[in-house]
Amino acid sequence: MFELQATDGRARAGVLRLAHGEVPTPVFMPVGTRASVKTLDGRDLEDLDPTILLGNTYHLYLRPGTGILEGAGGLHGFMRWKRPILTDSGGFQIFSLSSLRKLREEGAEFRSHLDGSRHVFTPESVIGIQRSLGSDIMMVLDECPPGTAERDYVIQSLQRTTRWAHRCHRAWQDSEPLYGHRQELYPIIQGGVYGDLREESLAGLLERDWPGMAIGGLSVGESKTAMREMTELCCAKMPQDRPRYLMGVGTPEDILESIDLGVDQFDCVLPTRNARKATLFTTQGRFSAKAARYKDSFDQPIDPDCSCYTCRTYDRAYIRHLYHVEEFSAMRLGTIHNLHYFLELVRGARRAILAGEWAAYRDAMLAPYRGD
Repeated sequence: MFELQATDGRARAGVLRLAHGEVPTPVFMPVGTRASVKTLDGRDLEDLDPTILLGNTYHLYLRPGTGILEGAGGLHGFMRWKRPILTDSGGFQIFSLSSLRKLREEGAEFRSHLDGSRHVFTPESVIGIQRSLGSDIMMVLDECPPGTAERDYVIQSLQRTTRWAHRCHRAWQDSEPLYGHRQELYPIIQGGVYGDLREESLAGLLERDWPGMAIGGLSVGESKTAMREMTELCCAKMPQDRPRYLMGVGTPEDILESIDLGVDQFDCVLPTRNARKATLFTTQGRFSAKAARYKDSFDQPIDPDCSCYTCRTYDRAYIRHLYHVEEFSAMRLGTIHNLHYFLELVRGARRAILAGEWAAYRDAMLAPYRGD
């Protein structure tokens, strides 16, 4: 499934071979929570050319539901998307919707944020739902404790998460894909900001064989220093011949610094969410598209070094105007730009690692974000 092609320091370049195609790594996965990358359509995605998307099991289970998705031939058929898809398990919603759920050994009981209806996610049912989705990579059910959680709570949480992971693994082995293609399964390392608990989590998961592994429970309220320390510790002990996925971590600085530690896969809503709020990312740093000083910036694109559709076509004055008058097209054009920037950021990282020029690339791309 995974071929490690080159290293430069701890940074890695490889390729994931999945049922719906190859995914060169490092890779950034745009988030299509509800079977759609917000504000974009299929033609926009074709132009951006991502090799893999991410879908959300919790939201897709509630709407449109597994019956409709199975009728469409899975998420690929429903979206008309021919490349790989990774689906999370709903574990993050256990964290983000904590007021609507109860945790038991059986699984997570929650009330829908839509209509208050009662549902239970068990490790086995989450695998079944992701079978219905037909994703190339499935995630185990886990609990993601807050970054500020007390040690005793984190111990109980990670031990339950480990037991759930083993149940997911058994369900994965005992069930068959619905659409004739192989689906991989990743476990999720938890343990909060406690290094020894991270090691305990990893050791418990490595009792079974997994195609890849994920680092969870970061970027949920802990300090940046703690996040990087836990990422470094996990990468140092994770198998070298399997892909490493850092879940939900996604500023340009975080991505570059995590690649430097040995991470291969990333996802985050940051580029799409920030684009809807007029914050754009460029090779010169962050950019507020609504700033008044750009009202007459004619013939100056958002980023002169960017080749996305937005920068090829429009100048800052027009983009600012669209945001200022709250046109929906502003969010679309901003999202196109931000996703292009993130996708090119990791593509450039891969080229640099393969060429043995990673350190120079890392420092050059980090400089605008560190204020150097």
